[in-house]
Amino acid sequence: MPISVATWNINSVRLRIDLVTSFLDRFRPDILCLQEIKCPADLFPIQPFRDRGYVHASVNGQKGYHGVATLSLRPFSASAHRGFCEKGDARHTCVTVADPAGDIFLHNFYVPAGGDEPDPAINEKFAHKLSFLDEMKGWLNGAETDCNAVLVGDLNIAPHENDVWSHRQLLNVVSHTPVETERLESVRAAGNWVDAVRHFVPTDTKLYTWWSYRAADWEASDRGRRLDHIWVTPRLSPRLGGIEIIREARGWERPSDHVPVIATIGDP
Repeated sequence: MPISVATWNINSVRLRIDLVTSFLDRFRPDILCLQEIKCPADLFPIQPFRDRGYVHASVNGQKGYHGVATLSLRPFSASAHRGFCEKGDARHTCVTVADPAGDIFLHNFYVPAGGDEPDPAINEKFAHKLSFLDEMKGWLNGAETDCNAVLVGDLNIAPHENDVWSHRQLLNVVSHTPVETERLESVRAAGNWVDAVRHFVPTDTKLYTWWSYRAADWEASDRGRRLDHIWVTPRLSPRLGGIEIIREARGWERPSDHVPVIATIGDP
């Protein structure tokens, strides 16, 4: 049967649990991957998920910062977390989901934002981001991608010209600088990953998943960026059934600055 996967940087799951539960009640994805949950695993608000049938969970959290969580209606046969850059940050979890065509490995990532200055020589946060991407590239290829795998999350990079409101004005702004977009493309190319969203929406179409809190009227100004991604390996790409960006979520009460993205993977 088809499987739907949603990714959403929730910017504090405890603060926005009502938004999450409303989203689940309305859209009911099989699997929800959250980023920036901002709480350790033992304080994750698991009960509202269980009440809705999302009884399978993999939570990799830490106090006050970062953190990822994958909640599912479908059981996991395994789950694991991977560390990056020897930082001890909670930025990844991977679960294994049974599928008639072979297990699906689902990676949930929160890539470092990178600070404000796009120069690794003077900005340690930006250097960390580039190193994180290098480690992703070194790992996510070969046997890791010659399989049924999905990679989702807030990758904190808008890779294409039309993934930002102004390519020219954002070329020197962290998240769209050439060094970042080239690094992310190298990660994608190393594993032959397929960008599920751009599989359906041409690259000449403007498309965003994030709008800054700084905008007095985010919808009217529409100065967005596409920072949230869903990739699949070549084995899964023929089964892509569709994608949806829940833009309206940016206008919900006390919203995250990111909105959910949903992809559907059809039957084998």
